Amino acid sequence: MERDFIRSRLLPLATSAAARGLADDAAVWTPPLGRDLVFTHDVLACGVHYLAGDPPGDIAWKLLAVNLSDLAAMGATPAGVLLGLGLSTAEDDVWRAGFTEGLGRALRHFGVALWGGDTVSGLAAAALGLTAVGAVAPDRALGRAGAQPGDDIWVSGTIGDAGLGLAMAQGAAPADTFLLNRFRRPQPRLALGSALAGIATAAMDVSDGLLIDADRLARASSVALPIDVAAIPLSSAAAARGDDLPARVRAATAGDDYELLFTAPPALAAAVAALAAPTRTPLTRIGRVTPGLGVSAWHAGADVTPARLGWEH
Repeated sequence: MERDFIRSRLLPLATSAAARGLADDAAVWTPPLGRDLVFTHDVLACGVHYLAGDPPGDIAWKLLAVNLSDLAAMGATPAGVLLGLGLSTAEDDVWRAGFTEGLGRALRHFGVALWGGDTVSGLAAAALGLTAVGAVAPDRALGRAGAQPGDDIWVSGTIGDAGLGLAMAQGAAPADTFLLNRFRRPQPRLALGSALAGIATAAMDVSDGLLIDADRLARASSVALPIDVAAIPLSSAAAARGDDLPARVRAATAGDDYELLFTAPPALAAAVAALAAPTRTPLTRIGRVTPGLGVSAWHAGADVTPARLGWEH
């Protein structure tokens, strides 16, 4: 069954020469000369990272997108991916067909090749893994360490949409297509990540919540990141469901946004703002790095840092 699934569903997606027709034990890729390689691996578990009733095509999209978001945070351009599917009896032929169709759409959309991987069935619950490989110019990979006191704090896109989309997927809120898609079909900021090389002093993607991820960046850089809650960008769809302080704190702790959080010197603020148009990504300054350690949230001069900063595994 697994052999048939690989041959009929995955092989048609593995068109890159590096995949070697899925006939060998490993992929063989020749990277561009003079490039540093960047690797990342994420797992999506049913009931933890997605819901059992989510469309399988959207699950495939998200599996690819969350890994590409890690590459974007490093300023890397993706090249290929290795897929690891641990499936239960719930993932039948219909589910597998929907998953591979969705994976094919996502691979084409992001211009990434499937190089290979492995599958196994019979698990108690599905666990889907993917390794993404990218490349970046030598010594130009972004990282979490490097933010300096005085740097501006920036975030891309809008925050909190995916948290509202999750509530909708759970049936706990009225449906909205935009917000639901922000949860199920995130858009990694690949163009922005590449453009930030030489501009950003530190960067990471927002996966577990703006505040908790800002805390991780702050600690990696040994600085403090005070976040202006009023400056956090909300989409019109999210703002329509609440734009007061509690709603903004919920947005900042919800997670699954897959936007980029980064710091840059104020002298480069114009250069940062100029990236919005070519990368088609809104950019918002939400604070300024200070001496200290960790994240804090501020509103009208008051410290409103919540006890729970975001999702913790």
